[in-house]
Amino acid sequence: MTGKDQPKQLLHLVFGGELEKVDELTFRDLSDLDIVGIYPNYATAYTAWKEKAQASVDNAHMRYFIVHMHRLFDPETDKHPS
Repeated sequence: MTGKDQPKQLLHLVFGGELEKVDELTFRDLSDLDIVGIYPNYATAYTAWKEKAQASVDNAHMRYFIVHMHRLFDPETDKHPS
């Protein structure tokens, strides 16, 4: 497969950590964040996120997130055609 045949990389970061309160987005300890990984598309990031989220279901304060890194690099990737 050549570079032209490959889909554009839309990088996604999956990470998580314990929140101070379940209804806020302040982490208890930033040095203890779980950086799961960076993935080339949303589908693989979602699979990794789901696995980690399900594994931590017994801890109500633990949350995992998907960050759309490609939107930081190129905001145009978030635009939908009219």
